[in-house]
Amino acid sequence: MIYPWHQTQWQQIAAHRQSLPNAWLFTGKENTGKTAFARHTAQALLCEQPDAAGEPCGVCPSCHLFGQNSHPDFYELTPEIPEGEAVGRKLLQIKIDAVRDIVDNIHLTSVRGGKRIVLVHPAESMNLQAANGLLKVLEEPPENVLFLLVTHARDKLLPTIKSRCRQMVLPAPSHQEALQYLQQRGTEQAEALLAFHGGAPLFEHTPDLDDLRKDLLDLLSAPRLLAILDYAAAFDKHKQPLAVFLDWLHKWLLDVGLAQQRMPPLYYPQYAAALEKTGAKTSPAALFALIGRLNRLSPYGHHTLSVKMQLESLLTEYLNFWQNK
Repeated sequence: MIYPWHQTQWQQIAAHRQSLPNAWLFTGKENTGKTAFARHTAQALLCEQPDAAGEPCGVCPSCHLFGQNSHPDFYELTPEIPEGEAVGRKLLQIKIDAVRDIVDNIHLTSVRGGKRIVLVHPAESMNLQAANGLLKVLEEPPENVLFLLVTHARDKLLPTIKSRCRQMVLPAPSHQEALQYLQQRGTEQAEALLAFHGGAPLFEHTPDLDDLRKDLLDLLSAPRLLAILDYAAAFDKHKQPLAVFLDWLHKWLLDVGLAQQRMPPLYYPQYAAALEKTGAKTSPAALFALIGRLNRLSPYGHHTLSVKMQLESLLTEYLNFWQNK
């Protein structure tokens, strides 16, 4: 499907569907519909009876196969979760073996006699070997093969991959569009969740993590040492990576920085009073030092470090910061 805020971009592709490049790179904010856009593009180009506007018919054999995720000329590269295993604290990657399998297949004849399409998402999850493997085929693409790459972090891609794709920015919806989308689907606390997710409305709904994050925000509003130890243990039981906690805390500290400048919060507007109080009693220099500490830990967000110990250390530093020591 194409979300309303991407209709203009879809019309641009549909109008030039007979002269498309070998590779598209769709970029933009996460959870705003880029992968859905790429899938719709793939279905439309594989459709055997598209309408005058380039929309897929939805009833031909190709559309039926596509809807069943079994189209023989559509290939998808995305990080795989081993069967029977939870994601937990693993960093999911697209690996070289998956790229090689697809490269071998696209050099064969098209099964249904039309295009062959390869969707890669998120493209930044390819490890270096996989990225180099894909680069080789992008440099000399087989005939009638189209690559659709979706990325939430364009700067993490190899420059050589970006240079071999035609790039299209898929914009995020306006605040009103995103809020209306959530409200129409009956999302509870739509305003707060939309703010936390940076205005991106297609986030995964995780009530357990939402409750865990609320507990953190309550703690950050009035930290206490024993409560810090209890929270670190509770977070650890959820088996979430350190990266999740760093994201939550980073957003809180950014909102504290805004409060120090007498500006409204971006991510936690429902905690505006607590943020204002924290900003008033702390110094920008101490805040920057604490944010720097988080930044140094960010590369280890999916590392095998003891998450519980890291939380205890970071929250203790936050307590000292909050007490202005």
